[in-house]
Amino acid sequence: MSTDDASIIKPIQWCAIEQPNIPADVADWLMELGSMTRRFEQHCQQVHVAPQRECFITRDELGEDAEHLPISKRYWLREIILCGDNEPWLLGRTIIPEETLSGPDRALVDLGTLPLGRYLFGGDNLTRDYIQVGRQEAQWARRSLLRLSGKPLLLTEVFLPASPLYSV
Repeated sequence: MSTDDASIIKPIQWCAIEQPNIPADVADWLMELGSMTRRFEQHCQQVHVAPQRECFITRDELGEDAEHLPISKRYWLREIILCGDNEPWLLGRTIIPEETLSGPDRALVDLGTLPLGRYLFGGDNLTRDYIQVGRQEAQWARRSLLRLSGKPLLLTEVFLPASPLYSV
């Protein structure tokens, strides 16, 4: 994670892959393979995105996230708050190497208030390499390396206290 204080996502303690003490109902959310936006929509009337930061950054600004992505001259950074019925449920950070932004996927820099899941899960060209689980104090988090048409992007999600993950 970037050490940049401007990030809305503060340091996360990533769990060892063999760590077995995640409650089953929480693990069900954290290991969701489909669209988290769609899952949230089952628990509210409306999901909306509040963009916080969108810009190109350099590899030096990636911090520990750099080890999960190939070397690139620039990376697109998008940080958002995902809300359910106007209640903040999730902090999201997407980091996309510039090379991933080719062809129609250049549209990723213009998502604005569109949830990332609507774009990614709208076709059949998305795969997920892994999900890594972590904690940010009392909040659960996950990090996924996704591939769009075989090209990587890194998605980090922190589930805020009002998230339905905590009320199951």
